[in-house]
Amino acid sequence: MKLFPHLMQAIQLRERETSRVSVRLTDRRLEALRRARVEARPVGSNGSEWELRPSSVIGMVSCDGLNVVIRPEIPIDRVMFLVGYSLNPGDWRSSPFGLRPDDDLLEAIVPAFVLRAQEAIRRGLLQGYRTVDDSLSTIRGRVRLNDQVNARFGQALPVEVTYDDYTEDIEENRLLKTAIQALWKMPIRSAEARRELGALRPAFTSVASGGYHRGAVPRIHYNRLNLRYRPAVELARLIIGDSILELSEGEMTGATFLMDMNRVFETFLRSALREALRLSDSEWPVESSGSRELTLDEAGRIRMQPGMSWWEGRRCVFVGDAKYERYDRQGSDIHRMLAYCTAANLPSGLLVHQSEEGNPLVHRIAHAGINIEAAPININAEPQVVLAEVSRIAERVRAHRQEALADSGYPAR
Repeated sequence: MKLFPHLMQAIQLRERETSRVSVRLTDRRLEALRRARVEARPVGSNGSEWELRPSSVIGMVSCDGLNVVIRPEIPIDRVMFLVGYSLNPGDWRSSPFGLRPDDDLLEAIVPAFVLRAQEAIRRGLLQGYRTVDDSLSTIRGRVRLNDQVNARFGQALPVEVTYDDYTEDIEENRLLKTAIQALWKMPIRSAEARRELGALRPAFTSVASGGYHRGAVPRIHYNRLNLRYRPAVELARLIIGDSILELSEGEMTGATFLMDMNRVFETFLRSALREALRLSDSEWPVESSGSRELTLDEAGRIRMQPGMSWWEGRRCVFVGDAKYERYDRQGSDIHRMLAYCTAANLPSGLLVHQSEEGNPLVHRIAHAGINIEAAPININAEPQVVLAEVSRIAERVRAHRQEALADSGYPAR
């Protein structure tokens, strides 16, 4: 069965809310829901009534004729603001793409990606040098002598060579083409969005598909030559990393496009605070970096990586964490922050949690001399208000850094 909305049973769920639905869940459907972190509990004994509760993952799950849409707690335009700002803080849009309140994540992502891709390739596809290994009848570039001997057993032709080719078939274009293909196979409801997405496909005929695996999508280094591609490529990386397509006998029988709101919130906060603090990637890492790890024990076996950290050289001068779900002031969240502060040898740390109300709290940890500050931020507000709150939190980050430098005797800058 192909994935088209009119052939499917549709279910609407909301993030972190329990819904009672009438549906028959096969083993395959239950497995698809489990992968999407949707808890399914049967009601009664006939197997036709279920209680479904999503976690903090939003998006779409399709399997065997069932289409489950998980909507976010906050409006979809707020979600797209968080995503857009994280991908490219210098080019976010407060009212992106004329979104309607009933649009789901897929319907929001497609026009956003189409617009960014159109802007990227307006002057034609980006070209660049790509290293190619090939077997040719003439010498081009460098002869791979070991391969020539091992593969050709002394034959003169063809020649095993490596050369640099100036081509459109580069990583940036492969990422865009792979994202186009992934979205094209999704059950997009809007005929206009599907038509505009399809109009992009002919431009990439000379580009190979990337064949990327989830969790292993390459990062792109940007410079003045490819900077115009950044919004589209970063959105493509997100699409490829968060979509799964299942193939069976040449036809797609299942697909998911899911986004973890925990990761959306954490990535936004790291990116927005880095912008507010005007720090570099090395000073304020926005993605995992093995060189910016802390160790809790003297032997260096217990490694940890704070959600947020500020580094001056090899010294960590601030640690923090981002908490999308309601933070547990009695348990694991405070314990984790205490471990970060201990590992970094800092007198304080900051936990930023998503909340529409509340004031900052400071927890003084007994016998440790460490203060853990918990500060709320309301991401359901207008984008300008959210960024103003980020600026307020950035001042608290600076205050924690100043306290760390004063406590250690280092001069404050």
